Amino acid sequence: MHGLINRSVQNFVCDTFGKDVWLQVTQRADLGFSEFEAMLSYKDDITPRLLDSMAAVTHRSLTDLLEDIGTYLVSTPKLEGVRRLLRFGGVNFEEFLQSLDDLPDRAKLAVSDLDLPRMELDEKPDGQFDLICQSPVPGFGLVMTGVLRVIADDYGALVVLDHETTADGFERVSITLIDTDFAEGRQFELGAPII
Repeated sequence: MHGLINRSVQNFVCDTFGKDVWLQVTQRADLGFSEFEAMLSYKDDITPRLLDSMAAVTHRSLTDLLEDIGTYLVSTPKLEGVRRLLRFGGVNFEEFLQSLDDLPDRAKLAVSDLDLPRMELDEKPDGQFDLICQSPVPGFGLVMTGVLRVIADDYGALVVLDHETTADGFERVSITLIDTDFAEGRQFELGAPII
């Protein structure tokens, strides 16, 4: 697993619960270290152990924590680059949804060896969409649910989201787009502001 993913979990725990809780998480997961290097790769079994430990130490459900990580990734000011990468997907929320199939390739433009899980958008009638996620680590669909909640708000869209794991192990995020112009969206400019 790419270190950037594990480092994101580390940042989420430290920013949300504090450094002491993070140290408890790494000790419970029996990692033998407490800091992830963002540009290194780690064994695939580390991430599930880390996530299970995070849920146990914080006494919160893994489902809620994974969705909160998705929210964190696109709403935390110090991770503004993630939000900007996503907003390049379209001028409105529906266009953004249509661009999700290409998100793994866009992420590779930013970090060439980052392999995001496979995503496929299935468009249905009347503003209904299914985002199908296939990941070696269960829970990516929950992370995307958190991401989608924030980005919908960013665009000013009103959506209803529902997550489920299918019998074949895929994760489905059902998206009902109720109103594309429900509220004023957050300002976005193609070029980053000059300070």
